[in-house]
Amino acid sequence: MPPAASAKRLGKRFIGYPEEIVPVVSVQDWAAQYTSSPKQRFMDYVVSLFPIFQWLPRYNLGWLTGDVIAGLTVGMVLVPQGMSYAQIATLPPEFGLYSSFVGVSLYCFFATSKDVSIGPVAVMSLTTAQIIKHVQNAHPNEWTGPTIASTLALITGFIVLGIGLLRIGWLVEFIPAPAVSGFMTGSAISIAAGQVPGLMGITGFDTRAATYKVIINTLKGLPETKLDAAWGLPGLITLYGIRLLCDYLGKRFPRRARLFFFISVLRNAFVILILTIAAWLYTRHRKSASGKYPIKILQTVPPGFKHIGQPNVDHHLIAALAPELPVATIILLLEHIAISKSFGRLNGYKINPNQELIAIGVTNTIGSCFGAYPATGSFSRSALKSKSGVRTPAAGIITAVVVIVALYGLTPAFYWIPNAGLSAVIIHAVADLVASPSQVYSYWRVSPLEFVIWVAAVIVTIFSSIENGIYTSIASSMALLLLRIAHPRGSFLGKVTIKKETSDSKESREVFVPLKRNSVNPHVKIVPPSPGVIVYRFEESYLYPNASLVNDALVDYVKENMRRGKDLSNVRPSDRPWNDPGPGRNAEQEEHIANQKKPILHAIVLDFSMVSHIDTTAVQALIDTRTEVEKWADHPVEFHFATILSPWIRRALTAAGFGLGISASRVPPDLAAVVPYRDGRHDIAEQTVDLTSDVESGDIKKTNSRLSEQTSELEPIVAEDTPFFHIDLLSAVRAAESGLGRIGTSN
Repeated sequence: MPPAASAKRLGKRFIGYPEEIVPVVSVQDWAAQYTSSPKQRFMDYVVSLFPIFQWLPRYNLGWLTGDVIAGLTVGMVLVPQGMSYAQIATLPPEFGLYSSFVGVSLYCFFATSKDVSIGPVAVMSLTTAQIIKHVQNAHPNEWTGPTIASTLALITGFIVLGIGLLRIGWLVEFIPAPAVSGFMTGSAISIAAGQVPGLMGITGFDTRAATYKVIINTLKGLPETKLDAAWGLPGLITLYGIRLLCDYLGKRFPRRARLFFFISVLRNAFVILILTIAAWLYTRHRKSASGKYPIKILQTVPPGFKHIGQPNVDHHLIAALAPELPVATIILLLEHIAISKSFGRLNGYKINPNQELIAIGVTNTIGSCFGAYPATGSFSRSALKSKSGVRTPAAGIITAVVVIVALYGLTPAFYWIPNAGLSAVIIHAVADLVASPSQVYSYWRVSPLEFVIWVAAVIVTIFSSIENGIYTSIASSMALLLLRIAHPRGSFLGKVTIKKETSDSKESREVFVPLKRNSVNPHVKIVPPSPGVIVYRFEESYLYPNASLVNDALVDYVKENMRRGKDLSNVRPSDRPWNDPGPGRNAEQEEHIANQKKPILHAIVLDFSMVSHIDTTAVQALIDTRTEVEKWADHPVEFHFATILSPWIRRALTAAGFGLGISASRVPPDLAAVVPYRDGRHDIAEQTVDLTSDVESGDIKKTNSRLSEQTSELEPIVAEDTPFFHIDLLSAVRAAESGLGRIGTSN
């Protein structure tokens, strides 16, 4: 649409301003970009759901080598981890393998990350265990643990899939990294504490209770340590010993670093293999009459997919799960998006958060048909996959083959795996999720308030539950965000002249900095604006939560530093406004003298360079500011605006008479009246008609003619019909100081 036509159409309904001063932006222009070629947009949307079509036609043997190595490496780690995490979820070990297979096999079709490995993870497994416990306590003997877990995967997967398809994955961005790290650290500590009793063979208390209770009961039960510790403790020590030794040798012999890396990677499989052989040698002839062995072993793991079929959608079960769905969904979202973004930054590619949500949504929805429980991205396996040299998401297919081989061919050997060995694997894996001291210290250095959020999330998770820890981190993060929006940092500015000498010439330029020396060299001289001019910079968008605070800051500054237009020092108390008691009887003359020493307010310059949005409440607050300061000064005051980036902000300000040089006395006091009373004043429509005639025939027309005389043959960057909108702060301040466009001010 041509700009003139857009302005003409807007001019008929945009509170009566002439066509030539209406900002060149319209709702039709905005809607056109979303309604043009809907068929093509739909086709592009469908194609974007399957990123595999973008890289699969270019697949080659060079990529295949890296994918095979990475896929096999991750597979050998995933098999023991999958069974271990199923143990955390209080499910039989085969369900961990089901979740492992579905996650790695389906993800490659929807992935925008080559590094992420989807499958069972520690935090989600512990959450699943707590949800199973909650449902079974509320409805005893109604549903088995696997049924609850697979239904949970179906519902949460469907919710996440819907979020991805609707392209509202940006909601995840409201939760900052320290909040995620906080509950992940607390969860890792909870999981490790819950596995220590299994590592030592200690029984007799609930390992799913609050973490601090588990730690206390574990310490009380140390004298009752059983023979399981002979498998658990050596296994844990060996896992750490192999990793530390390989890290040292990799640095000592850089040429063989990759060899030592793969040796370190195989430590889980190696330790489980040795412990399984030792358990088989010791327990095979020591089965008691009651069928128990001297140590706890995994025992029967059914081969193949024994629970494949249509998921059981029980409405009563869904109702019982409803209170627990938010926390499970949040964990699926946060952990996966955080991991995929981290590896995208590390390896130089960009992930699509919405597409990643679709991937885990499809994975969990289809996984419920295999009997799988909720799965998401794993940090440890993703890091391993990345370091192994993965080239494309197709490596997940190789990992799925490894899981299938284990599920169909190795289940008889799984019978003798000691549970203490699996506990050692879990503790070793989740320890990496605990934030390092250097990382926590960086939170403190960057943002102390976010450090407090991190600490709160950890403490609540340890002393209450993962669910409460997540809600605490999210609620505190949202509160901090709202606090920052509602209490923006704004500053009144002065000028600093920077001089630069070169061999050819001397250059100087003016820079505007806060008058308060919070971040400026104390030895630098800051020059205030000319007397009667105020320069204020917004440091947030101007919206309804912070509008009144900005209004108060401007009005209070004017009343404190600028001369009052009407001298009320000799006015009787009965004639003063009720909210202005004035000085005491003996201070009237002092008030008059102090007032006369202050400069007369001429102009207020507002720097909008950091304002990306403005709303009706904020515009109304700006109108109120103009009304109050002009009432204080007792004459019209110019409002200049610098660096307005959005045409919608220009549109909103023009609607209130800003940018045109219109006095508050000629603008309706209510932009959007809450109570539509009409008593004592004309109708707003009538006032806007009068305002239009004033603009067409009054001072603005004169101002425009003066501006036209000064312009060159080049087109102006800012429209001549809005002389109080300026391209930068320097030109705005100069215009305010020179009195260009001043209307009705009597000095």
